[in-house]
Amino acid sequence: MTTTAPVRRGGPARDTWHVLTRELRPVLRDPFTLIFSLLQPLVFLGLFAPLLVGASGAPVADTLQWFVPGVLVMIVLFGTGAVGSNLQYEMMTGSHERTLVAPLRRSSLLIGRALKEVAPIVVQAIAIVLIAWPFGFAPNLPGLVAGLALLAVFGVGLGSLSYSLALATKDREWLFWGVQQTLIFPLLILSGMLLPLDDGPAWMRAVAAVNPINWVVQAERALFAGAFTDLTVLWGWLAALAVAVVGLAVGIRAMRRSS
Repeated sequence: MTTTAPVRRGGPARDTWHVLTRELRPVLRDPFTLIFSLLQPLVFLGLFAPLLVGASGAPVADTLQWFVPGVLVMIVLFGTGAVGSNLQYEMMTGSHERTLVAPLRRSSLLIGRALKEVAPIVVQAIAIVLIAWPFGFAPNLPGLVAGLALLAVFGVGLGSLSYSLALATKDREWLFWGVQQTLIFPLLILSGMLLPLDDGPAWMRAVAAVNPINWVVQAERALFAGAFTDLTVLWGWLAALAVAVVGLAVGIRAMRRSS
């Protein structure tokens, strides 16, 4: 099927804004989906954190100070890592094909979708922080703001990679989920967000050292503790920016080739 090139009537920023608002409408109309997505991190917070307290013998507040930042990164990992399934659904129903012939830049179709992931990330992260607060979790407030910004940058990159995977596995939903699940759990375990890797095997620590999620987790912990000058903050931002740049570059290229 051939399509005529759309006549663009706005700049890149305007096109991206149109896509962003379009993608946000379903979230605003159905906030229950956003609330339901908090179930998994809450399960980890409620069931896994007490195990860490018992194993380490550390006070609850100190354990939460270490564990909650990892849970926030987990929200990004599971949430944005699966958003490509929404694009696959649009491709199966023909909705995506209609957007391709709209007078919008292909790059804006990807960037707008990726930026849409920032809002759920921030809302869910703030909700988790508020839930953990009465139990002794007291983040540094400027560090919390910087940590949310870091999560947003990382989420944009990870979401873009998820959309790229959806475009590459068009009409093969099983392949999307197969690749996604195969990658996400090793990355989670090797990030140190659930358990410290200090006493792990040497090969595991070596792999974790090149896992960008590991550096984002460490940066979040440092920021929430107010340790802005900690070297892990720099490495965390470099890792998040690298994921964002690579994700957007790969995603935009995939979207331009989409048909």
